[in-house]
Amino acid sequence: MKRKILFGIATILIVIQFFRSERNVGQADMPTDITHAVLVPENVMHVLKTSCYDCHSNRTTYPWYTNINPVGWWMNHHVEEGKDELNFSTFTSYNKKRADHKLEEIAEQVQEHEMPLESYTWMHKDAKLDAQQIQLIVDWVKASRATLAAAPQ
Repeated sequence: MKRKILFGIATILIVIQFFRSERNVGQADMPTDITHAVLVPENVMHVLKTSCYDCHSNRTTYPWYTNINPVGWWMNHHVEEGKDELNFSTFTSYNKKRADHKLEEIAEQVQEHEMPLESYTWMHKDAKLDAQQIQLIVDWVKASRATLAAAPQ
């Protein structure tokens, strides 16, 4: 009986490898990127690309283990969810009010240590934000929101 169960599980694990999720491998730096809406200094961009862009842009760097399902499906779900909440690659398509709100949420999420997700930083140790990086993001958000507020509709 155990053999049949193990064989069944192994068969399922092999079969699901043939059902791949679509990869998020578009361009991250597009004409609609956040850098065309607000000034993003190089040090801020480095933090965003290290800690945010994999799930919040049109370009994800996939680690080897995402080639194994169901891990690949789980990762794809996180990326799709992340892009639904905030997509740096399409930021200029947001209206002024929504863009301001998204910036505000960025600051809140990093200050409350809700982003990047703990499940992401387990495997991406360099993505974990320290106090200095959090403050850098918060200060950048504050300046960016002021820039947006001053911009014409």
